Amino acid sequence: MIIFCYLLHNCRPNTKKIEEMKRSFFAAFTVLGLTAMFFTGCTKLPQAEIDAANAAIAEAEAAGADVYAAENFVTLQDSMKVVMLNIEAVGSKFIKNYSKEVDQLEGIALFAQDVKQEAEIRKEEIKMEAQQAIGDVKDLIDTNRQLILEAPKGKEGTSALAAIKGELDALETAIGEAGTMLDSGEYQPALDKAKAAKEKAGAINQELTEVIAKYKKSKN
Repeated sequence: MIIFCYLLHNCRPNTKKIEEMKRSFFAAFTVLGLTAMFFTGCTKLPQAEIDAANAAIAEAEAAGADVYAAENFVTLQDSMKVVMLNIEAVGSKFIKNYSKEVDQLEGIALFAQDVKQEAEIRKEEIKMEAQQAIGDVKDLIDTNRQLILEAPKGKEGTSALAAIKGELDALETAIGEAGTMLDSGEYQPALDKAKAAKEKAGAINQELTEVIAKYKKSKN
């Protein structure tokens, strides 16, 4: 009887040890669960981030970044190509971890916003430059037409002045086209056309001014 009671006493469950085992089990389970979640998140193709980066690049291009922020836009595109190559390389591995590429994709999306803003600012600057150039050409055309009235009208002079009038008419047409481009948002082409017209109008102005000065000097 004494032996039986001794065995019974020692076979009773140790509650403290059981609780410790439970805590250890749940702790291990939690760690395994978090580890599984981590690896699941890192091994999954970051499609959402890829789509977001591509969408940001498309927005920058739609804002004219390929024209008005060309250097940074090329850098943006090149960066995206590199990240996609890295993603492809990671995808070929047995253990995949895209955490680095996710950070890069998020950085590209932010950079694309900066490039878009750069393009918008530059577009506004070019628009103002084009408007100024168009106004300058119009003033030069008016001035040149006035100088034609003061220019000598000799035999050769008459034919030369007729040619100059034709050039001024062509410049007015060019400026009209530049204005149409400006209205349609083609700021850089409008500026290029206006600059070319301004250069030509300036050359005509210089030519007429010199001819008139020589003519007046010869009369004195």
